[in-house]
Amino acid sequence: MHTAIIANGQLETHPRLRKIWRDADFRIAADGGAINARKHLTRAPHIVIGDFDSIDPATRAWCEKAHAEFIRHPRTKDQTDLELAIHLAIARGASDITFLGALGNRFDHTLANALLLVQPMRAHIPARIAGADFDAWLARKHATIAGKIGETVSLIPLTARVEGVVTRGLQYPLHNETLVLGSPRGVSNVLTATRATISFARGMLLVVHLICNP
Repeated sequence: MHTAIIANGQLETHPRLRKIWRDADFRIAADGGAINARKHLTRAPHIVIGDFDSIDPATRAWCEKAHAEFIRHPRTKDQTDLELAIHLAIARGASDITFLGALGNRFDHTLANALLLVQPMRAHIPARIAGADFDAWLARKHATIAGKIGETVSLIPLTARVEGVVTRGLQYPLHNETLVLGSPRGVSNVLTATRATISFARGMLLVVHLICNP
């Protein structure tokens, strides 16, 4: 079951994002993410979860009209609203998860939300953060990137060492090499084929694919 989670970060009205949200089998709004859904994606979520300190009355009424389920948590809690949404998606049987509106103008929120990708990975559920012009996801052992020749791909280590990295279909190939945490060596590679592959022996990589929209 493909699950889309909408957060309260920056979002724009874009056909790619609307399609992701529309095509999802299950749609969850993390509190004020429901505002993003109403303003930019036109379809209401199936569930709104959080402490409800961000959602406005108009959006709540819109969700209620669509018979959305509301799951309220106290303001004093150990998890962010987006983390609660991830736990809910896993509990409800998500087979893969896409986060929308997960990035914003606060660096701490952006970084924390990107690192939340670790939680679905631990549950063996593929997950990505999607924007109008990018996808980002965590990889262990291997990854495949499908796109257009000339698009940018960055490989960012999230462990001290990512060892045995082999790439195919990228302009600057790696041949059984090591990427080290804190080094930008894997940033700004380029697709030379419509399908690139990455494999490695140990570690965890954040893969960022910058998409050229038509």
